[in-house]
Amino acid sequence: MCADTPEETLDYKDTLNLPKTDFPMRAGLPKREPDWLARWERIGIYDRLREKTGRTPFVLHDGPPYANGHLHIGHALNKVIKDMIVRSHQMMGHDSRYVPGWDCHGLPIEWKIEEQYRAKGQNKDEVDVVAFRQECRSFAEGWIDVQKGEFKRLGVTGNWADPYLTMDYHAERVIAEEFMKFLMNGTLYQGSKPVMWSPVEKTALAEAEIEYHDHKSHTIWVPFKVRRGGNAEMPTDETDEFVGAEQAVLAEQLHAARVVIWTTTPWTIPSNKAVAFNPSIDYGLYRVTATQDESWTSEGDLYVVADSLAEEVLAKSRVTTHDRVRSVSAQELAGLTLEHPFAGLDGADGFWDYDVPMIDGDHVTDEAGTGFVHTAPSHGADDYDCFLQRGWLDRMTHNVGEDSEFLPHVPFFAGLRVLDHKGKEGKANTAVIDKLVEAGGLIARGRMTHSYPHSWRSKAPVIFRNTPQWFAAIDKPVGDGQDTHGTTIRQRALTSIDNLVTWTPQTGRNRLYSMIEARPDWVLSRQRAWGVPLTCFTKKGALPTDPDFLLRNEEVNARIAEAFEAEGADAWYVEGAKERFLSGIVNPDDYEQVFDILDVWFDSGSTHAFVLRDRADGTEDGIADVYMEGTDQHRGWFHSSLLQACGTKGRAPYRNVVTHGFTLDEKGMKMSKSLGNTIVPEQVIKQYGADILRLWVAQADYTQDQRIGPEILKGTADSYRRLRNTMRFMLGSLADFSEADRVDPAEMPELERWVQHRLAELDHTVRDGYARFEFQEVFQALFNFATSDLSSFYFDVRKDALYCDGDTPRRRAARTVLDILFHRLTTWLAPILVFTMEEVWLERFPGEDSSVHLVDFPETPADWLDEPLAAKWAKVRKVRRVVTAALEVQRREKAIGASLEAAPVVHVRDAEDLAALRSTDFADIAITSDITLTGDPLPQEAFRLPETEGVGVVFERAEGTKCLRCWKILPDVGRHANPGVCKRCNDALG
Repeated sequence: MCADTPEETLDYKDTLNLPKTDFPMRAGLPKREPDWLARWERIGIYDRLREKTGRTPFVLHDGPPYANGHLHIGHALNKVIKDMIVRSHQMMGHDSRYVPGWDCHGLPIEWKIEEQYRAKGQNKDEVDVVAFRQECRSFAEGWIDVQKGEFKRLGVTGNWADPYLTMDYHAERVIAEEFMKFLMNGTLYQGSKPVMWSPVEKTALAEAEIEYHDHKSHTIWVPFKVRRGGNAEMPTDETDEFVGAEQAVLAEQLHAARVVIWTTTPWTIPSNKAVAFNPSIDYGLYRVTATQDESWTSEGDLYVVADSLAEEVLAKSRVTTHDRVRSVSAQELAGLTLEHPFAGLDGADGFWDYDVPMIDGDHVTDEAGTGFVHTAPSHGADDYDCFLQRGWLDRMTHNVGEDSEFLPHVPFFAGLRVLDHKGKEGKANTAVIDKLVEAGGLIARGRMTHSYPHSWRSKAPVIFRNTPQWFAAIDKPVGDGQDTHGTTIRQRALTSIDNLVTWTPQTGRNRLYSMIEARPDWVLSRQRAWGVPLTCFTKKGALPTDPDFLLRNEEVNARIAEAFEAEGADAWYVEGAKERFLSGIVNPDDYEQVFDILDVWFDSGSTHAFVLRDRADGTEDGIADVYMEGTDQHRGWFHSSLLQACGTKGRAPYRNVVTHGFTLDEKGMKMSKSLGNTIVPEQVIKQYGADILRLWVAQADYTQDQRIGPEILKGTADSYRRLRNTMRFMLGSLADFSEADRVDPAEMPELERWVQHRLAELDHTVRDGYARFEFQEVFQALFNFATSDLSSFYFDVRKDALYCDGDTPRRRAARTVLDILFHRLTTWLAPILVFTMEEVWLERFPGEDSSVHLVDFPETPADWLDEPLAAKWAKVRKVRRVVTAALEVQRREKAIGASLEAAPVVHVRDAEDLAALRSTDFADIAITSDITLTGDPLPQEAFRLPETEGVGVVFERAEGTKCLRCWKILPDVGRHANPGVCKRCNDALG
């Protein structure tokens, strides 16, 4: 150094190996992500991955969203999870295929077109059905294009150029063929039974289309007079006049009594055909002794009710006092015949003058009501079952039409509706109640709020209504010979659930199993126009129970399939269709053509056949590796796909079922436009970018309900910035890295070998987590590694060597490890942060054909695992945390400005810990200029951390002069050829 040049004026900054990268800290994702999307499409990433040979296929089958609106946050959650599954399995060595699809038929689209007609004053029923269906098709096509763009903007990979649509001609052909398998295997039948019917949508609904909401209903207590019977249960002895006389009295009492029922559906009273009781319930005969004013009961009235409910019933009836006359046995009840409350009314013309038997039923309880159940087999599942068991189906009524209106033949109530066209209460309930009052057929009335079935789509209440529908019998042996997993659809489904499918989470198994175990036959038919028709014919004049009622002919089926392949399902509705399909095979005049359409759940449930089985990018056995949807699909797509495939394939169409929860706002509330708490994917993408939305998905336990909102997204963005900073450090430190810089792992310092050990551990965690669809587990492991092990420890320690060393083995080893880290972190995170990891990758490996999404996870040598080394460095890091905390106290108190000003004395009680520290350059690890390690007892003033016993730190200042290049304070600074530097820096300067 020149004598007249102060050392402080020297600047060695340009001699440091400072990070060099153009990778910006500010991501600018909303503006930049579309460019990467365009690039991937230009270079054909998805197609190029299909060219990789020798890989095991892996297929996630897409549950088709409905093509009728913009995406909501639940769609985003769903598609991002699917994308992470597909991408991670591709990068683990599979040929991971994903064909996006859409559900195109069904009521919501048909309803939209009808609304357009109503707005123009037109009647849909007056429009040619084929023209109407074509309008529905065009509507769906428009929304498919919109949704496709929105899904792609999320970074979702897949065969977007050739998705599947349930309205494609081939799809409609296969759906019809799958239906005709039910026709041919004997499980299809037409039944007249009560089904859940939507008066708003004018169609039957399946269990999967029903949800339950609170509903306020009328409640009524109706007394049924005894018409005949009433023999008391007593021993008979013709010689005992007293016994005979008492028996006669009891019988007379019961004959004078009335049996009280309670119902929340007054409109079903006109269709009553029986009253049910339960032999296990204790019943009593009660006499009214006093009443309040305006009571519909009178002193002396006799009523039969369940003993446990008698007080409540009589109180509701404004009875002030009463006597319990005696018990009424089940045998006595079974011997009674009642009369309908409307029997004998003027103007009824004998409509209700039939016997009302009393029947026993296990479904009757004494938890509420009266202990008796008014039974209308045309309007209740339990009611129907009771009549079915007795062979009384000829007593079914057909009193209510498709608008929930009483039909013209019903006295007093003809034309009155249960629900109006918007699902609001009509006039039927109050009219029936008023007529009961007039007939003396009411002892009490009220209102109650209870859980009631509503349409999933219209959100309007439904009714149970007897109507002819087509069903798939799930307990009838399937005549297809595929008996490996059971002979009936239900048996096959339950066997599949337990033996052939893995469930994530396991609770999904329990939910679907219980549903399948208890469900009734599958209602296949809908009374609409936009869908695949039930391609079958019925024999004129034949009954549904007749063997020849359904035409089962393979040649006819083949004609239908051929026509659908060429023209789509519209071919069924073209004039002359019946003759086209039947002529020359059977006489068309002998058959009726069925025009109901299939439940859209049958459409989506059949997708395994025309996607997995028929497509080149499907599977050899037509079975998907994964079905992944929301938990509501246990009653939807998972359910219908299982039933459908068990009827046609003999087993479930999937090997894994993965379920995610719903999306809620930050307070855990369901999102609602009226509450103003909705989060729209488009808004998140515009503000933050799609990668932030994807990161929100990865950070959460998707098997539970997910919360999202502004504060949660801010936290997600902060996690993203920390990760981005980690990647930026690596990029900067790897500038100009070449193979000549690479160091063999065996020659690396312990610290680098510890990093490799952590990578070997993480490799297992990442692969296992991705294989099990545990994305939160994968992300948390990588995030903690990047922020704690790397940024807060390894990078912090090695910055000095990376920046200040010359071409030393230590620096080369550090850069080699950074290169190893780079290839693993970018690929491991690529399925989650698809845009950012592509940006990181291209920053190092630019080129038109370069992409992180074209590479696999690197293989990580198992011999990198070194548990003894890991145990040693756990001890080192434990002590380092105490030193770091001690120096932070000095910094806060402004005793020092940086840790390099310190040379602390570290007291370590444990001999093994002390030996581990002494085998390292612990001053470098603690980022101090010097350090003293000692086993001496901890001084009173030593700094301690409660969680780290036996370690104490006494602060001492470093002795020497500050190196102008590395800023360490060392005694040898200024004693070398280059002024103002330490020996290490002098050697680096040359």
